[in-house]
Amino acid sequence: MTTCSDTPRLRLFTPPRRFTSGRRSGFLAEKMAAPGPGEYFSVGSHVSCLTCLGQRLQGEVVAFDYQSKMLTLKCASSSGKPNLNDVILINLAYVSDVDIINDRAETPPPLASLNVSKLANRARTEKEDKLSQAYAISAGVSVEGQQLFQTIHKTIKDCKWQEKNIMVMDEVVISPPYQADNCKGKEGSALSHVRKIVEKHFRDVESQKSLQQRSQAQQTQKDSTLSS
Repeated sequence: MTTCSDTPRLRLFTPPRRFTSGRRSGFLAEKMAAPGPGEYFSVGSHVSCLTCLGQRLQGEVVAFDYQSKMLTLKCASSSGKPNLNDVILINLAYVSDVDIINDRAETPPPLASLNVSKLANRARTEKEDKLSQAYAISAGVSVEGQQLFQTIHKTIKDCKWQEKNIMVMDEVVISPPYQADNCKGKEGSALSHVRKIVEKHFRDVESQKSLQQRSQAQQTQKDSTLSS
């Protein structure tokens, strides 16, 4: 989950009593998942939650808001990168079981400072990307055109829509059907670079299609062998 600077911070609620090691179950359905009056989670504790959809979520408690019953967990990164973490917000109203794996009683370390400027830039970039995608869809741009735009944008940020055309660095225009031959502009390094990106994009698309077709053919052959 990605957070940005305008996301409200969850405050830490620390009333006189906290959850102790062990399990609370049967919170939701007819019984609320919310903790009882005066109960809370210690920051730094490791907990495991079972949602009402049967999904098991486990991680370190970062924050807990008693009023909204929102629990924030820091978990291992879904990308597999050891220097990153996923942050999950859990509504305890939709949790059927909570297991305190490792309770932490000591005072948690101070919160790390946030680079507000960096977060604001990330939020602005994400907003611009979403608006660009929405524009492309509303303008009737083909899926192939949208995919190519995303590929170019990863390398060249100065990339925008001009009706159904892709404008790159205000120098190169790519018109439907968005092939290398549809790249127009002043001959030079910019045009040559964009054409190479377009060519590679469609080579990768074709390669991916071939892999999927081979995989499907192998699965079909396997299913036929098992059924015979």
